[in-house]
Amino acid sequence: MAGKREDNRRVRTVKRLLLLAGAVLVVVLVHRTGADAIVAALDRLRWWQFALVCLPYGLITVLDTLGWRFAFRDSRVPFLRLAGARLAGEALNLVTALGQVGGEAVKAWLVRRDVTYEASVPSIVVAKTTITIAQALFLLLGIVLAWAALPVDSALLSTMLWLLLLEVLAVAGFFAAQVSGLVARAGRLLVAVGVVREAGYAQTLDLALRDYYRHDRRRFLLSVTFHLTGWILSGLEALLAMWALGLPVSLLGATVIEALGSGVRFASFMVPASLGAYEGGNAAAFEALGYGAGAGLAFSAVRRARQVVWIVIGLLVLGVMRWSESRSRARPARVRSG
Repeated sequence: MAGKREDNRRVRTVKRLLLLAGAVLVVVLVHRTGADAIVAALDRLRWWQFALVCLPYGLITVLDTLGWRFAFRDSRVPFLRLAGARLAGEALNLVTALGQVGGEAVKAWLVRRDVTYEASVPSIVVAKTTITIAQALFLLLGIVLAWAALPVDSALLSTMLWLLLLEVLAVAGFFAAQVSGLVARAGRLLVAVGVVREAGYAQTLDLALRDYYRHDRRRFLLSVTFHLTGWILSGLEALLAMWALGLPVSLLGATVIEALGSGVRFASFMVPASLGAYEGGNAAAFEALGYGAGAGLAFSAVRRARQVVWIVIGLLVLGVMRWSESRSRARPARVRSG
């Protein structure tokens, strides 16, 4: 336990340093671009336009929840509880220094009324795999569209190709580890990062994952499909944000920008909320597409604000679900005492 606490402390320290570096990078980007260009773009935004920008994420959450639903071997968890657990977990992923581990563990905890940890933890690993596969496919779509709209030697296009290569290699390695039995052999490491509670459970997790990939290929493809639809819909969210900022509206350009942003977020997963990396990627993409780096930073600010809105919603959902859980536990106690 002491070793695990020490590992977690190191992870938190690294993430805080990366968060600080990301904040410094944002300041540098704003200084180099000029605050006037950013403020001028944001000044066009109206509250009702921002509300519209926030709406698509609700539908994306529905699609991603369906993607998680099909990552289970069966669908015993009520959809609303699954959606609430996903909202709460993703909110925690963004606000905790522990990164992905904190939110994913909460997802499993919130659905424990309907499924055991032995069923929920494998589903979270599978859903993480399928959403990343869908993310790579979305980035590939963005590259195809960029190829049609940008010079072949574009630095933006080259960056997207390198990000795709990185993502494909990472997904291939992650998937291979699950189907080859490596999960069971890496039990101590999984305990150290908090994925499983004890090394012996890694063998159970390994068997559950391999059974899923061997016997539930249709559910696997459906999970990828729903997640991919969610990624594609995020292009609409980017389009609405561009429209709200008074930029020339282009579905092709918005999809390319969002695809690049997804790749940047993947590559910078160790940085909390990809702070700095996401802003830099958007500034470069908007500059390459002729909108200007200032518009890219204003776009990033709008997306960050939307992110804050949904973090608050996710934390509220977490509070409601915990309150509901405590009431359901107290009710049998009152019946017994009566």
